[in-house]
Order: sequence, then structure tokens, then C-alpha cells
Amino acid sequence: MDSSSSDTAATAALPPGGASTPPTSPQPQQPALVLSPCAACKILRRRCVDRCVLAPYFPPTEPHKFATAHRVFGASNIIKLLQELPEEHRADAVSSMVYEASARIRDPVYGCAGAICQLQKQVNDLKAQLARAHAELAGARAQHAHLLALLCVEVAAASSPAYCAVDYPSAQLAAAAPAAQADALYVIDGGSGSGLQLQSSPVSWADEPLWT
Repeated sequence: MDSSSSDTAATAALPPGGASTPPTSPQPQQPALVLSPCAACKILRRRCVDRCVLAPYFPPTEPHKFATAHRVFGASNIIKLLQELPEEHRADAVSSMVYEASARIRDPVYGCAGAICQLQKQVNDLKAQLARAHAELAGARAQHAHLLALLCVEVAAASSPAYCAVDYPSAQLAAAAPAAQADALYVIDGGSGSGLQLQSSPVSWADEPLWT
């Protein structure tokens, strides 16, 4: 009686499929990603630690950067310089070292100074060209203003009426000559029916006093 009831309870506790589910096996852990060493440690052939000073600035995809800087400055000097600087200035320092090292390799004598001198020469040449352009522009503006003034004078002369220049002293002399000749003549009675005659007088009316 008791055994049958226990079998019935066990049968009711089983899932509908009739078989018990096997225990789930634990999932295998994924292997940790192994990062390649930085370009500096790879070139130096040493183990790249977690807090490598050179790793953030010399990634493994850019080995030429560290090779160039290491050729001129050396790894020990680069590490020492980066350790003395704060982290916010290290990236700029690495860029400056790489640029200076590249310039020193291209020009072993002058390095960055040669590049700076060349750029300064180009700046001076461009300034001279700009000054010449300003001078030519000023000359062109002055010539344009002169031509415009001449054009205005010609237009004004063409639109105004033409006047004849009169020589006032000669005209006055020409008008005074008949008057002087008329003053030198006076009327006389010719007599014997000859009528009135004009006779010249040695003294003009202008020379005779009006009263004595």
C-alpha cells in the first residue's frame, strides 16, 4: 500500500517527457586576448609589460615611428623624457621627437634648423612678391584715376559752348583810333556855295583845355 503510493508520487513528479534532464555542463571559458607588444618593445626585443611607458605612443602598427626616434635619440633617453613629463604632454613630445629625428636623418648637418631656414626663406619670398603686387596695384589705381580725370575734362570741354579769346588791349586801341581821328576834324564854312567842309586840326579836342 505504501510502496504503490510512493511510486505514484514519483511518477507525478517526473516531467511530461518521462525522463529526467541531465545536469548542464559548465561552459568553457574564453581564452584571454593576448595583445602583441608595442613597436618599441618589439624592436628592443623585450617583454612588454602592462604599464609600458612606450606602448600608448608607439603602437605595433607603426614601428617606423619608434625606429626613427630610437635611431637619433635612443630608447633610454626617450623613456627618461616621457617619465619626466606629465601624461597630457607626452603625445606632443613623442610627435616632436619623431619629427626632429626625421629631419635629422634627412639633413644630418642642420636638421630641423635647415627646414626652418628653408621655410623662412619661402616666407620672405612670398612677402616680397606680395609687396610687388601691392606696388603694381597702387600704380594701376593711380593710372586709372589719371585717365578718369582726363576723360572728365574732355567730356566737360565737349559739352560747354566754344568761346573766342578776345585781345582786349588791341580791341580798345582799334576802337579808340576812329574817335581820335574824329576829334582831329572840325567844320569850316567853305564859302561861295561850296558848303561845309571838314578840316583837320593840329590840336585834338582832348588836348584843348575846357577853360583858361
